[in-house]
This record gives sequence, structure tokens and C-alpha cells, in this order.
Amino acid sequence: MKKSILLIIFSLFIVYLANAQSPNEKKVTITEKELFNKVASLDSLLFAAYNSKNLDLMKTYFTKDLEWYQDNGGLIGYEKVFINFQSIFNRDYELKRNLIKESLEVHTIDGYGAIEIGKHQFKHIENGKLEVGTFKFLMIWKNDNGNWKISRVISYDH
Repeated sequence: MKKSILLIIFSLFIVYLANAQSPNEKKVTITEKELFNKVASLDSLLFAAYNSKNLDLMKTYFTKDLEWYQDNGGLIGYEKVFINFQSIFNRDYELKRNLIKESLEVHTIDGYGAIEIGKHQFKHIENGKLEVGTFKFLMIWKNDNGNWKISRVISYDH
């Protein structure tokens, strides 16, 4: 019995040490509202680049190990994602993306970054008629010392 209690105390002490900060470390905390505003701002900047067909700027918002999961396209890697974006940008019509702001959710991923969930609409004129598609998405934002980039995308409900 004493050995069990000592083992439990020792285990708790090890867990405490593993999670303790050194005196020189400063843990930076961000409020939920600040995180929401940060991710909403990044989303806005990313899709301003998309709407202006600025592929080079768009690339700066994604990690090189990007995994993009699309319900109607499967798993796509970084290079193929940008080949697809270039193909969209080369079309005769302009495709514009708008976030449905009231759908936006942002959740913390402790020690990594954030989850962004929402709905967005893509609009374009085709054959003289306005075409609108509303789709759902989930993006994982990686915070690498204040440098936020998307590492995973799930695009669905097409």
C-alpha cells in the first residue's frame, strides 16, 4: 500500500516537473476574443489574396506540409493545391469568396495554434447568370512563434 502511494506521489511530481516553467520562460496567453480576432483577420487577408488572384501571397499562408482534404477531391498536398488555385485563377470568370461571418468559430489547440470552422460562399457569373455555392470548411492554423500558417484544411459539403 505504501509503495502504491509513493508511486502515485512520485508520478504526480514527475508530471508537475514536466509541465513547470523555468524562471526564464514566459508563457504567452491569448484570450479567446484575441484568438478569434487573430484568426478572423488572417482569414480575411488570405481570401483578399485569393479574390485578387495573388497566388504568391496566398502561398505564404500555408505550411509546406499542407494536407487539404476535400470531399469531392480527396487528399491534396501543397503543390497540387496551388496548381488547382492557378487553374481557378485562369478561368474566364472571376470567382470571389466571402466568409459567412456569423458561421465563424475559432478554438484553441493548446501548444499548436487554432481551429477555424465556418461556411463560405463562392460567387461568379457564368453564362450571364450569378452562380453561388455555399460550403463548409475547417482549417488548422499553426502558430510558429507568432507566424501563423494553415497546416490542414477540410473542405466539405460541396
